[in-house]
Amino acid sequence: MATASLVLSDDSALSKLDHKLLRLERGLALVSGLAVFSLMLLAVFSVSGRNAMNAPLPGYVDWIEQAMPLIAFMGISFVMREGGHIRMDIVVGKLRGRTLYVVELITTLAVLLLMALLVWGTWAHFQRSFDFAAPMWSRDSSMDIALPLWPAKLLAPVAFSVLCLRLCLQVWAYGRAIKTGKAIAVPLIPDAATQARMEADQLSETE
Repeated sequence: MATASLVLSDDSALSKLDHKLLRLERGLALVSGLAVFSLMLLAVFSVSGRNAMNAPLPGYVDWIEQAMPLIAFMGISFVMREGGHIRMDIVVGKLRGRTLYVVELITTLAVLLLMALLVWGTWAHFQRSFDFAAPMWSRDSSMDIALPLWPAKLLAPVAFSVLCLRLCLQVWAYGRAIKTGKAIAVPLIPDAATQARMEADQLSETE
């Protein structure tokens, strides 16, 4: 079960930047949630049209293809900030203090390198699709109703760029933690008692 994150804050510039970036990440996560809700409405409309009038929504699959990057990528940086991505804590969970921060710094740098490469690759993929001289600025389109594909392809480098900003902030945070011994603006691994309390708090908020 997903729980609220354990992210500490203070009055430092690092923490202020964390909260500013968090506002952007929450906005993108909201867009992702609205995309899921919109697909649900499209599914109801398409199925209802097919059953009632034998006329499903034209281009239903095309619209799903356009919305998938919104669902898959827009919330990725927010989840990174909250520490919600799948990870193996068998070893890392046993580390404490500066040793933990060193390991987290190394793995964060590795992820940052990977995401920088993905930004470069997905941007090149978008450029192959986008063309000012083409109709609707697109060199390719969907199969059914010919929706331009470049908007969907642009979402990946945009979302990955925001994630790179988050990773840069976390590299700074872990470097600072190694020096000071206190981690700010990064998700911390709670102990069993803290985890149970956080889960209880989350359940009480939903009631």
